[in-house]
Amino acid sequence: MPRKSSRLTFAVLATGAGVFSMLQSLIAPALPTVQHALHTSQSTATWVMTAYLLSASVFTPILGRVGDLVGKKRTLVAVLLAVLAGCLVAALAPNIGVLIIARVVQGVGGALFPLSFGIIRDEFDASRVPGSISNLSAVIAAGGGVGMVAAGPIVTALDYRWLFWFPVGIVAVTTLIAVRYVPESPNRAQGHVNWLGAVLLSGWLVALLLPLSQAGIWGWGSVRVVGLFAAAVVLFAAWLLSEARSSSPLIDLKVMRLPSVWTTNTAALLFGAGMYAIWSFLPGFVQTPSSAGYGFGASVTASGLLMLPMLIAMFVSGVLSGRLEPIVGAKALLTTGAALGAVACTILALWHDQQWQIALVAGIFGLGIGLAFASMANLIVGSVPPEQTGAATGMNANIRTIGGSIGAAVTSVLVTGHLQPSGLPYDSGYTHGFTLLAVLLLGAALAALLVPRRSGRSGGKTVGGSESALLKAEEEASVMAPGALN
Repeated sequence: MPRKSSRLTFAVLATGAGVFSMLQSLIAPALPTVQHALHTSQSTATWVMTAYLLSASVFTPILGRVGDLVGKKRTLVAVLLAVLAGCLVAALAPNIGVLIIARVVQGVGGALFPLSFGIIRDEFDASRVPGSISNLSAVIAAGGGVGMVAAGPIVTALDYRWLFWFPVGIVAVTTLIAVRYVPESPNRAQGHVNWLGAVLLSGWLVALLLPLSQAGIWGWGSVRVVGLFAAAVVLFAAWLLSEARSSSPLIDLKVMRLPSVWTTNTAALLFGAGMYAIWSFLPGFVQTPSSAGYGFGASVTASGLLMLPMLIAMFVSGVLSGRLEPIVGAKALLTTGAALGAVACTILALWHDQQWQIALVAGIFGLGIGLAFASMANLIVGSVPPEQTGAATGMNANIRTIGGSIGAAVTSVLVTGHLQPSGLPYDSGYTHGFTLLAVLLLGAALAALLVPRRSGRSGGKTVGGSESALLKAEEEASVMAPGALN
């Protein structure tokens, strides 16, 4: 076997990123089982998800930048080892506290996304970069779907701990192969990690995401929620100031201001709001007893099977996007993906009385997710210098997660704001929630239309010009009105 094989490298990257994506959704359907097995409360059990979200949000951009500086392979292996340790501790966790700590460690794996995109850009032929990024994005998107589908059968046939034992074996083998066969990327950023910027970035992310995820329990008007939101604003302002003054910023704000970057990130924020909310609330809708006037009383396994069309469609459209991107462009794919999500949520708001309608919506939404994931990654990678790939793609993933937290929080308010005497939400709550998600996804499609068109590129490298020239041109274009960029 050759020391350097792009196929083997891609297999390692896809496996690692796919497992992390699967871990995002795999535990959600099993939370009631975890709560009962570890003798804890529902509010405490939700921290199994919250801890993972916060950890991933903090580590994704920071370790993406570390990879740019010290080497992407070295950082990739360290992150895989952290995920392996986190899964092992979670599988053996004797109580909920240890499980939550294990989920924090697993969250380090969020850096697998930017590191993988960076390694592809550095190591693969320019002509193969867009297709490889699209394929990797398809695996990442499908990983979340696998988690939703597989959780029920695994818990039913074995035990919730096997949700972590399976990843232990997969990640262990992946790490060994990565050490032996993944090459170290030659492109290195200059400078050092701005640790003040890292602390401030971590601070405002936690201060923003924590109340969004816990407001339903703490209360939107509670001192903790309001205080954390205020702290997020202050810390965000301090972070911007620190990054602007730093000679080696964690996130280069000039890059974030590029028209192709800020428009893509805006679309990511709104698309993430719709996508994560659907992942969070559609299985619960399906599992609601029909006595509530809606729902199908489906089991965890049955509700996962209804999401199977989404899983298949995500993977297929993600792979196809790699073939379509050179023809129609990443901008068109992102716009189409967001529009498909808006169509799916509109159908869901109007018609959700039959299971085939849910399956149809899942399939349409899956097509949108596959197209959007692949195109967002390609737009970011093709717009920033090689030494900024990790930080920029990490921030894009983070912005999508922030959008997801906002979408899930707002949808929760609409769904659970008025409850039936039985304690179940009214059908109108879900209808209003799905309508809001359709509006948000339509906004993502409109934001995608603002992404500037670009020709003569392949794999993020300009033809007949340097990337620095492209960066300068886009910085000059950033002062133009967005409407002039199309």
